[in-house]
Amino acid sequence: MRQSVVSRWIFLIAFALVFYGNGAAFIESFVNYSSWHLIGSDEFVAYHHFISPRVLTFLVAPALLGTVFTVMMLWARPPVIPLWAVWAAIAAQAVVWVSTATIQVPIQVQLSEHGLSLDLLGRLIETNFWLRRIPYAVCAGLFLWMAAKAIGAVKEPAD
Repeated sequence: MRQSVVSRWIFLIAFALVFYGNGAAFIESFVNYSSWHLIGSDEFVAYHHFISPRVLTFLVAPALLGTVFTVMMLWARPPVIPLWAVWAAIAAQAVVWVSTATIQVPIQVQLSEHGLSLDLLGRLIETNFWLRRIPYAVCAGLFLWMAAKAIGAVKEPAD
């Protein structure tokens, strides 16, 4: 019984953090990034320095915790959630984190040090969409499916 309660809480926390992270990331991607070209070159570095720690606090930290809780589901998850679904969610999140570390963070560092570059901004927006928004949305879809299984909304066909 105790394991069942822990497994449910781990799943619920992972679910909440994945959906929170998706929402925050969508705002960052489709509202914030797309407005950067409207900020004057002289003001951009100050703006970027202002917003960066807030993005780390309110987007990156919860998303990282979501990944931690997703990984914890390898050992503790509701029994109706198959292991392959957890691995698939981890794989989608891994794409996001690898892309973030190898593509988007270096672009952000350049923007922070040298100011607005429309070419860099375009690369950030494009790679962000394909390598972060799509995999993270797939992850959210998996979590929605897992939640449906956990509450009994998804029935498997009889053998």
